[in-house]
Amino acid sequence: MLVMDVAAIFDQLAMMIREIPQSGLLMAAVAAMVAGVLGSLLLSRVPALGRLLRYASTLTLVGVLVLVVLQLSRLDPRFSMAVPELGLPEQVVQGGETRVPLSRDGHYWLEAEVNGKRFPFMVDTGATLTAVSQETAEAAGLEARDGGLPIRLQTANGTVAAHLTSIESLRFGNVAANGLDAVIAPGLGETNVIGMNLLSRLASVRIEQGELILVPNNPQPALESAR
Repeated sequence: MLVMDVAAIFDQLAMMIREIPQSGLLMAAVAAMVAGVLGSLLLSRVPALGRLLRYASTLTLVGVLVLVVLQLSRLDPRFSMAVPELGLPEQVVQGGETRVPLSRDGHYWLEAEVNGKRFPFMVDTGATLTAVSQETAEAAGLEARDGGLPIRLQTANGTVAAHLTSIESLRFGNVAANGLDAVIAPGLGETNVIGMNLLSRLASVRIEQGELILVPNNPQPALESAR
């Protein structure tokens, strides 16, 4: 058991090391830590340079921490008004009441449009983030966010790496979401998931007589029927 635990730890470390070049934030953090160590070593020989390196290291690490906190805060709608967008799109969920019937497999499935293309999604109140498969991301033109922090997801096949992205437009039923944060998760296979970062932006999510009822905070007026 101990051997398996140690092997798992080394596997996790190896995966983290492989992901460093893919994240600008992680590379900046590693560079700052190296600069801090060099600054400490040079402090006795070249005090001015040592202090400069240590100061730059501390400043960079603080900046990385702030960016990480701001990125993670976008996943919680309670902070949407308090946190600047940092050049990222505003996350908006609006529309009208949408009802999703229970499928035979015991899950709630719906057809959603991602940037104009249709894909099946499972509504999962246990999922923190909305997630799309690699195939869906490629078909919808979604790309990993530059400089974003890698995300780790627990799946049936173990822990997999995922990367943050932004969905310009996601529509299903009478609900429309714009600028929504999501993750591209290769380990999901062909499954796409509507997670709590979208559902928590609704006014209510409830189940009545086997139907999942989704009600947005910002209901839009119904279209007038043609005469």
